[in-house]
Amino acid sequence: MTKARARQISKAVIPAAGLGTRFLPATKATPKEMLPVVDKPAIQYVVEEAASAGLTDVLMITGRNKRPLEDHFDRAYELEEQLARKGDQVKLDRVRESSELATMHYVRQGDPKGLGHAVLCAEPHVADQPFAVLLGDDLIDPRDPLLSKMIEVQSELGGSVVALIEVDPALAHLYGCASIRPAEYHGPHGADEDVVRITDLVEKPAPGEAPSNYAVIGRYVLDPSVFDVLHDTPPGKNGEIQLTDALRVLSQRTPGRGGPVHGVVFRGRRYDTGDKGDYLRAIVRLACEREDLGPEFRAWLKEFVGNGELDGQAEKL
Repeated sequence: MTKARARQISKAVIPAAGLGTRFLPATKATPKEMLPVVDKPAIQYVVEEAASAGLTDVLMITGRNKRPLEDHFDRAYELEEQLARKGDQVKLDRVRESSELATMHYVRQGDPKGLGHAVLCAEPHVADQPFAVLLGDDLIDPRDPLLSKMIEVQSELGGSVVALIEVDPALAHLYGCASIRPAEYHGPHGADEDVVRITDLVEKPAPGEAPSNYAVIGRYVLDPSVFDVLHDTPPGKNGEIQLTDALRVLSQRTPGRGGPVHGVVFRGRRYDTGDKGDYLRAIVRLACEREDLGPEFRAWLKEFVGNGELDGQAEKL
């Protein structure tokens, strides 16, 4: 067993320094990570996922105007006291929930030089331990655990592990894409064809030039050797330091030098909040599945569709 494989993963890194320009003007003064998905900010779903996988030491990479992120995961004593006086235990529990999920740490990225640079900001905190990286635009349904499986694969095979989904080949240019081959991995339930060996990675290839339709999404379990590679990684796509480029280097290495890189193909429920359309769809899907909101909301949605309002055909009052 390699040294990396023998260590228990306990730390998660969540890059959250982006400016959220696709959601302007809503993000002019509010971090995009704090935009609500039903009744919780998107970033809370991500921290909940990390905590559910046993990663209760969370480092958030922030930037200017991101103070609300820290406040959200801190105690709100005045609000808690007011709710306690009113005897509103339900709301009190919900307010305290975010501050009890994990031990939170924060560091500022400074210049937004790309995901690879954001991960480099975590080096002093992570040191020489394997760690997870979770991006806030991808929300993974807790009924379809992904991160815990990735941690298991990394523990067994070493190196780094990325999450993959199959996409329409016409959309592959929007993602980092991977060349893969079978890994012959045997998990708790026998052979698992959804664990693959990555042989190459390309960040947002030109249309028609993707090596496959297997796209990288925002979950990674990384060997600490990625830091040395990132230090030597020049700016790539969009003039930024790309994590994909560093993982491409590691995919060519042997276990003793930080390799290899494996992928876990995810076939569960994923909610993309990366643009306005997908953000709205995520809210609708999650609201429909809520026990407290779903029945009434689904009934309204059926009526809304049945009345022809989606096509602008509803009768004007």
